[in-house]
This record gives sequence, C-alpha cells and structure tokens, in this order.
Amino acid sequence: MAIPRTNALRDRVEIALDGLRPALIADGGNVELLDVAEDGTVCIVLQGACANCPAQSATVRFGVEAALRAQIPEITTVVAAQGGRSALTCVSGRD
Repeated sequence: MAIPRTNALRDRVEIALDGLRPALIADGGNVELLDVAEDGTVCIVLQGACANCPAQSATVRFGVEAALRAQIPEITTVVAAQGGRSALTCVSGRD
C-alpha cells in the first residue's frame, strides 16, 4: 500500500488525535504530535498527568496507537518521545 503524502497523513493524524484529546484532558493530560514519518510511524509527546503516568506505555499502545491505526490504516506504529523538551527523540518502548 502506498503511503500518502506526509502532510496529508499528518493532517489526518491531527484530526484523529483531536478525537482522543477529550479523554486525555479529562484525566489531566494531553498529546502533542511531533512527527509522522514516511513509513507511517507517528511520534507523540504525552503531556500533563499523562507524561509521568505509570500507564503511559499502555496509553500509547492500546489507546493512541490502536485508535490511530483503526482510523488511518497507513499508520504502522506510534512511539512516545523521550528526553528533555530541547532534545526529544522518538523511541519505541516495545521489546
């Protein structure tokens, strides 16, 4: 399957994330989209209470990734950025 132009894909991801934000905000958190790679990898930053939540990896994988992949088949994976705000890097938390 061909991956659509990255900007169009990024727009679709932003729209899908907008649908998830109310639940995250209700728990004191939020999500910011950092990047959508050409291979369909989405890099996000969890914010607020979600940033330090012990369930962060479950939120990313079973919440954010599952929702994005259901709505946007071109998405292959979602990873949460790690590190200080000035040096964020996207890393997979999967083993």
